[in-house]
Amino acid sequence: MKFAGMDKYLQSCKSEFWKNVFKAELDYILHQLKGAKDVLSVGCGPAIIETGLAEHGFNVTGLDISKEALGQVPDGIRTVVGSAENMEFAAESFDAVIYVASLQFIEKYKEAVKETARVLKLGGKGLVMLLNPESEFFKEKRQNTDSYVNMIKHTDLKKIERVVAKYFFIETEYFLGIKGTEIFQSRDSNVASLYIIKGTKKQYG
Repeated sequence: MKFAGMDKYLQSCKSEFWKNVFKAELDYILHQLKGAKDVLSVGCGPAIIETGLAEHGFNVTGLDISKEALGQVPDGIRTVVGSAENMEFAAESFDAVIYVASLQFIEKYKEAVKETARVLKLGGKGLVMLLNPESEFFKEKRQNTDSYVNMIKHTDLKKIERVVAKYFFIETEYFLGIKGTEIFQSRDSNVASLYIIKGTKKQYG
């Protein structure tokens, strides 16, 4: 996360709507990461979701290119300023790597996915949460010139999915319906705000 107005962003995160969104995402991630311990979150920003993971006993490392964003991260979460395309971690360092609506903002996302596979242990879990461009939520945000979604670089979800599938055995699903301020369960591609790629690292990339 690298954009102006960090204070404004952090303030908006305290709204009831975003608290509910973060809770839904955290609950989903907790379910997916069962059995993992050491977790890397790429593009973690101020680590709102990651703080929840740490509170549930995970050893969380947050990676982001923005030193400003990482300056907001609470104690207890290891932070590293760095690039997703060239991670400064040893091979097979983590049980799981997550991208919470961050991969689409990375210019060279293919390199980031390759690095993800490298730093994951064999059989490790990759979880990529993508903003769904077909959703009403996304289209509404697009209309706001100040919205973070206008910084997105990649909107072809199937293309991203094919890249991830080079290194992972994958499953996909739509998640988290949003209409206005209402949040609900939905697998409808026109309503779900997220498209999620769940992967298990292959033996050979």
